[in-house]
Amino acid sequence: MLSKTPPMGFNTWNTFGEDINETVIKETADAMVATGLRDAGYEYLVIDDCWSKRERDPETGKIVPEPAKFPNGMKAVSDYVHAKGLKFGMYSCAGTRTCADYPGSFGHEFLDAETFAEYGADFLKYDYCYKPNTANGPLLYRKMGMALKACGREILFSACNWGCDDVHTWIRSAGAHMFRSTGDINDSFPSMREIALSQIDNLAYSAVGCFNDIDMLTIGMYGKGNVGSTGCNDTDYKTQFALWCMFSAPLMLGGDIRTFSEKTLALVTNKTLLRINQDPEARPCFAPERENDARVFVKILSDNEFAIMLANLNDYDTHLCVFFENLGIPADSGYGLEMTDVFTGESLGVKKEFLRRRIPAHDCECYICKLAK
Repeated sequence: MLSKTPPMGFNTWNTFGEDINETVIKETADAMVATGLRDAGYEYLVIDDCWSKRERDPETGKIVPEPAKFPNGMKAVSDYVHAKGLKFGMYSCAGTRTCADYPGSFGHEFLDAETFAEYGADFLKYDYCYKPNTANGPLLYRKMGMALKACGREILFSACNWGCDDVHTWIRSAGAHMFRSTGDINDSFPSMREIALSQIDNLAYSAVGCFNDIDMLTIGMYGKGNVGSTGCNDTDYKTQFALWCMFSAPLMLGGDIRTFSEKTLALVTNKTLLRINQDPEARPCFAPERENDARVFVKILSDNEFAIMLANLNDYDTHLCVFFENLGIPADSGYGLEMTDVFTGESLGVKKEFLRRRIPAHDCECYICKLAK
């Protein structure tokens, strides 16, 4: 079964945009291995838009790679990625053209799925630009879902329709393994905050087999790349990564892995945060407390554990309280929570009834907890 837990990997768009080529992909594959990202679970290397020629092959009707970017063809690139112990991902669009004006898959779904299978693709990101007004969104995704079933290869289906058409209510039935529920992220704290807060009411639609995709991570970009914007600092990235993990979101890195710092690598390979994200029960978190744009998130994990995150998404410092009554632990139960800091490993001991913490602007705290007397 694909997508038992949220998919993890790297996508080219945030950093490279249209400036992708065979060398970039091979160097990124090398870096995913050398940095330990592959061994941490980041297994998909996905080429986004702008990989093909501007028009289909007139004889075969197929989408073909741009030879100036991929002179040895896409199968050679796929073989290189696979040889590194990684999985290979590609991109297309449900419309007549892709978002960057390359050939889309509208009316060619089965041919394109067969083509991606021939290339050795393990993942397909399927966008939503240039859709004819008369075309039915759910039907377009069902068509590609069926085409992938018929292509003879197991390919993870990443539906990217930006949250249109109430996608969370039907996309699982179309065969998708993950679905974009938001517009595009950029490398700024306001963008990350808006995306995170917009999805709190939709977290329950994410479950084993089909996960709510709140877009690629911008960690490690620092204002550079294709969606650079104002950039973020390490505190912003810390909060972003912890939120994506708490939300059971796919972890698709978007920064240039070849230049990741040790601090960035330590964050995205934090074993406890990844354990929260990859928990096999994939239960949604809930948000029992708030202080303007500051939130408390609680996630029930397997093995009788819990994760609690205090996230201050405000632009100013604030105090956050966690009232255990609102977690289902009343004072007269005699129980509290044994709490261990996810980032430092420090134990807070057993806390009862409530926890009050001062959280700096844009920062967060995250704890693994167990019921204790």
